[in-house]
Amino acid sequence: MTPRLLRVLLLLLLGFGGSLHAAEATAPATLAELQERLERRLRSDRFRGGLWGVQVVSLASGRVWFEHEPRRLMSPASNSKLFAGALALDVLGPDYRIRTPVLASVAPKPEGTLSGDLFIAGRGDPSWRTRGTGRPFDSIFSPVVAVLRRAGVRRITGDVVADATWFHQPPQGSGWTVDDLNDWYGAELSGVSLEQNYAELSLTPAAAPGGPVALAWRQPDAGLEVLARLRTVAADVPAQVVVRRLIGESRVHLWGALPAGGRPELVNVTVPRPAEWYAAALRSALAREGISVEGRPRAARWPDPSPVPAGAVALGELTSPPLRELVADFMKPSQNLETDLIFGHLGETRRGAATPAHRTGEALALEALREFLVRAGIDSAEVRFEEGSGLSRNNLLTARATVGLLAAMARHPAALEFAASLPVAGRDGTLRTRLRGTAAEGNVSAKTGTLRYANALSGYLTTAGGERLAFSLLLNRHAPEAGAPSAREELDQIVALLAAYAGPG
Repeated sequence: MTPRLLRVLLLLLLGFGGSLHAAEATAPATLAELQERLERRLRSDRFRGGLWGVQVVSLASGRVWFEHEPRRLMSPASNSKLFAGALALDVLGPDYRIRTPVLASVAPKPEGTLSGDLFIAGRGDPSWRTRGTGRPFDSIFSPVVAVLRRAGVRRITGDVVADATWFHQPPQGSGWTVDDLNDWYGAELSGVSLEQNYAELSLTPAAAPGGPVALAWRQPDAGLEVLARLRTVAADVPAQVVVRRLIGESRVHLWGALPAGGRPELVNVTVPRPAEWYAAALRSALAREGISVEGRPRAARWPDPSPVPAGAVALGELTSPPLRELVADFMKPSQNLETDLIFGHLGETRRGAATPAHRTGEALALEALREFLVRAGIDSAEVRFEEGSGLSRNNLLTARATVGLLAAMARHPAALEFAASLPVAGRDGTLRTRLRGTAAEGNVSAKTGTLRYANALSGYLTTAGGERLAFSLLLNRHAPEAGAPSAREELDQIVALLAAYAGPG
């Protein structure tokens, strides 16, 4: 018996727990065998402390190919974004654009002086960023400059004001934990956001041990004060840096060591009151563009009243990319802030004169989600959300509801846009490095989900036999032993097996 065959037999006995390629190599011949293999796997002793919720359904026939506790309420992590994205495409439509008014307290004078304040009346547009695009930071403000130039404004005697009060939302989503707020994925929510509301600080070690570490912000005007306790150490010592900004403070504490002559380290720092950052950065950008501002930058956020006076003059508006792009922008990289901005924006579009002022846009969006679930034929009791991104540990979801959503969106007028927003295995987004070299690569389009002790993967695939499937794999409370496959690998092995299955349905 060859070593390879021996390994395959061993994997069969263990429920193919060790390798993506071994899972494919031992693909079952019949659906009954596939079901038996999956059930044996999920009941393996290595999951004795964990919980599974799984469903796999044929999109052509509607037949359930496999399920395991499909109605068990699980923590979905970022699988919540599937619902936020589908809701936005359904209610607002793929072509929808967020329009942000640019206003002035008075009309500009013919010679180009605005003898008053400039207002950017934020509506939660998540696209004001350059990170990942290769564009310079100031390009974020080019549309504002263009509006002012069309209005003939060359000088502003008043203030530059970022008005984030339209967006009725606390700085954090419901159910977020305090531990999240120090990290980029827990950046503050704001109707006026900038660069995903976190700045990047570059740390460059000295050429020799004992020398100073040079600090430089990649994005200016964030208003953060750095208290660094950093050392340059021997070149063979690994870099280690800890970043901490206490909630409500603008001071950033750094501890650690960097190897002499090493490459710069980049750390992410969340920015408190991001609307204030936007106002300060806009004022600086206008000055560099030759539009002088004599006043100061300032901002307002809910629940404070809007600073825009009655009778303010409209100078123009800023227009976001179409919603199909905004949804893909948060789905593929699993970006929390951008998800919750779209979610909150959708909620605010439902606000009426009789809506209580204390009711948040998030709450209104959750109401819209429940209505959408009814229209889609999904049991709302199986979708219990507090917010849209999935950062809340209190969001609960079943595999059956998730597959129900995927099936509904496969028939939806926005089916192509929804499917195109999902990460593709081995190609892009949060799946770009996963499932490579398997039948799933380039085939599986699915949303990932990761929190501590919560892992998920749900989406679409086509089997080797040509069957189009919707699947949802939810795994909670699994703590693998040292040397065992990670929770993510466990999910990938199941998906690789499904994709490699060539038998009948």
